[in-house]
Parts: sequence; C-alpha cells; structure tokens
Amino acid sequence: MKVKQRKIQPLYSLAGITTYFLKLGTWGFGGPVALIGYIQRDLVENKNWLTKEEYKEGLALAQLAPGPLAAQLGIYIGFVHYGLLGATLTGFAFVLPSFIIVVLLGMAYKVYGGLAWMQAVFYGVGAAVIGIIVMSAYKLTVKSISRFELPEMKSKWLLWLFYVLGIVVTVITEQEEVMLFLACGILYMLIKAPPKWIKKPTALPAGILVSTGFWNYEGKTLEEIGWFFAKAGAFVFGSGLAIVPFLHGGVVKEFGWLTEGQFVDSVAVAMITPGPVVITVGFIGYLVGGFPGACIAALATFLPCYLFTVTLAPFFKKIAKNPSIKAFVDGITAAVIGALVGSVIVIGMRSIKDIPTILIAIAAVLALLYIKKLQEPCIIAVAAVIGLLFKFI
Repeated sequence: MKVKQRKIQPLYSLAGITTYFLKLGTWGFGGPVALIGYIQRDLVENKNWLTKEEYKEGLALAQLAPGPLAAQLGIYIGFVHYGLLGATLTGFAFVLPSFIIVVLLGMAYKVYGGLAWMQAVFYGVGAAVIGIIVMSAYKLTVKSISRFELPEMKSKWLLWLFYVLGIVVTVITEQEEVMLFLACGILYMLIKAPPKWIKKPTALPAGILVSTGFWNYEGKTLEEIGWFFAKAGAFVFGSGLAIVPFLHGGVVKEFGWLTEGQFVDSVAVAMITPGPVVITVGFIGYLVGGFPGACIAALATFLPCYLFTVTLAPFFKKIAKNPSIKAFVDGITAAVIGALVGSVIVIGMRSIKDIPTILIAIAAVLALLYIKKLQEPCIIAVAAVIGLLFKFI
C-alpha cells in the first residue's frame, strides 16, 4: 500500500513574507550585500522561515540571472512556496517603499534643484558618491574576479582581460556596450565550458540570446524610457551599482536626458534611500518624464529580473550546475564590472572639480575602509553638511 506524502507546509504565510519585504524595503539601507545579509539573518537564523539550502539556492539564482541581487532573492523566496502570486507580491512590496521615496525626492529636486542650498548639498554628496562607487567597484572586483594577488590574477587572466577591456571601452566611448558584454560571456563559455551541442552537434541550439513635473511627459520619450530601462535591467548582474555604466551611457550620452551633475545626483538619491540601489531608475524616470516616466522606468528595469526568476526557479537546480551557464555569467560579469570602473572614471572627471571634492571623495573611501559597519547614508549625510559648509562659510 502506497503512503501518500503530504506537502510540506511553509512556516510563513503569504501575508507574513509580503509584510517582511515591505518592511525591508522601507528600512533596509546599505545596498545589495547588506540587504541579502539582512534576509539571511532574519529569515534563516532568527525566524527559521527558510532553510540554509533554500537561501543558498535563491542566492545562486539571483547571482546567475541578470537583475538587482536583493530584489531577485526576494522574488525567489516568494515563489518557493507561493508561486507567481508570492513572487509578485514580495517583489512589489520590496520595491514600492523606495519607489515612493525617490518620486517624492524627484518632486523636491525639480522644485528646489536650482536653489543655492540644494546645489551645495549635492556638491558634497556628489563627491562622496564617487568615493562610494569606487569602494563598491573594488569589492565587486575582488568578489567576482579575484583578489589583487599575482597567482590568483594569473589563474583568472582571461577574466582580468575582459575587465580591463570593459574599463577601456567605457572610458573611450563613454557609454555602455552591450555587445561587448555578450561577446565576453560567449567567449569565456566557449573556452572554459563549451556546451555539449558544440562538441557533438545534434540539433540547432536555441538562441542565447505641475511644478514638480508630476505629469509632464511626451509619448515618444516614454517609449524610449521603456525600451532603454528594459535593456538595462536585462544586462545587469549582481550589484545594483553595476547598472551605473548602462544608465550613464544612455541618459547622459545617448539621449541627453540628464546632465552629468543630475546623473551623479540621481546616484546619490539611490544611496540615501532604503531598498534596492537600482531604484535610482525611478528618480531618473521622474526627472525625464514625470510620474509616468518614473513608473515605466521602474517597471521596465525590474520586469526582466522578475521574468528570469520565475522562469528559471522551477528547474533551477539543474541549470545552476551547468558549467557552460556559469562560465557565460562569469565572462559577462567581468566585463560589466570593468565598465563600472570605467564609468567611475568618466563621471569622476566631471564631478571631482576641485580640492574640496577630491578630499570628500577620498574621505568617503577611507571611511568605508576603516570604519566597520558604517552605512552609506551616514556618509551621504555628512557629505551634505560639508557641502553646505564649503559653499556658505
């Protein structure tokens, strides 16, 4: 007689997990690394809602697919026991609070952005942001490629080549080169772990492939916003700051929607708000196309992340072990992080204008290096005060 196995009930309700991610999106500062740390501490260690294995699987999927790391992990956790509805609610709850905050900041920026005190605040904040991105780029480099030690660099020489290529191309062209990223991913896959269909081709493979301006927008602009941010969301792996070179190349160089100063301010806004750093797209969308632009930019950026996660989640364990997929992601990641470094150079040359901004940027780097548990919003707040002091005293 066969014993019918009972389906294991989750230790959390749909309302409970949705509420948790709503709170995390409201109070979770510190960027993707901090956010995934909070999730592990709260859901695995304190609440025991997830096993270590479930958490690791979700984190692996988040690193494998494009999109903001913490948001993907939240979507996966919602999907594990509650399917599409769970994935949708957890993802929406996580992004909503920071989206509301950046829209409100966008309204204030449009009204007060031309005033001397606001310019003074962003004078200091912009320089600090450069320092923060420098540290983020360093951490991403060490984590995703290798440490700056000769033996490790020799063993990962091809990834370092992609990394340097990403820097050089970004500095020269001053925009993102999606085809470069894809080429690096495909080349690394073919060298390190070529798929079986290449070794033994049996069939054709599938392709890899108001005053605040609240309602000011143009139809064509909204369409351009949608396509551009969808592309950005589909080619960002790991940290939210990896999206910076994509955004800079499009909104500043290609479309001319924002000035260099406005773009740095947009990144600064992402640093001082809770939730995913990628939510800066909502602020940028607001400046370009009002509230409709903010909604379309955020939706277009997070939609690829959502679709990749819910599509891969049901059979992820098999995909995660595929060495060809891992090699493809490693190759793309190396080039993307190189592009992030290149974008820091490009933006820094325009934002670091004098000795005070140089000192603020260096101080931000040193603070992150030597003061443990220091959160980026604290640095931003101090930089804002310093900016006011430099301008008015």
